[in-house]
Amino acid sequence: MQNCALILIDVQKAFNEPDWGQRNNHNAETNISDLLAFWRKKQGTVIHVHHSSKMQKSRFHPSQIGHEPKSQARPVPDEVVFKKLVNSAFIGTELERYLRDNKIEKLTIVGLTTDHCVSTTVRMASNFGFEVTLVSDATATFNKKLNGVDYTAQQIHLVHLASLNNEFCTLATTSDILASG
Repeated sequence: MQNCALILIDVQKAFNEPDWGQRNNHNAETNISDLLAFWRKKQGTVIHVHHSSKMQKSRFHPSQIGHEPKSQARPVPDEVVFKKLVNSAFIGTELERYLRDNKIEKLTIVGLTTDHCVSTTVRMASNFGFEVTLVSDATATFNKKLNGVDYTAQQIHLVHLASLNNEFCTLATTSDILASG
């Protein structure tokens, strides 16, 4: 735990809105909560990353209820929170500097959504030389449509996990992490 951090990405109320579409992995927040409790018990480093839009009407604008963290992932006072404007938790934030200053080399990443901010952050973290574990059952996404073809949230989720595995990260489950420690 000494050189490792748990990073929670965009576990925010905005993703509760039904217009996102069908979602996979409805247990993601429970798994995130379990991992967060485990990390806190071990007194490990916990980092929250929240999407914070500049557009007033965005559900992720700080004035909107959607900007708030979900109940399963509320930061406590000694946990760092970074606000981001784009998909990557590294762009426009001090996340990389914080990790380097605190000699954190290993990242365990969870959050929403698999194919957007989670994937982008995992790729960048790996490119920066961090050892990344992505907890596959502590992330989720929504269905997509392209050229008249519907892709389920589970299909989108699995394709993104497959594209990240081994090249950018190691995949684990919540039970893998909890059993390790």
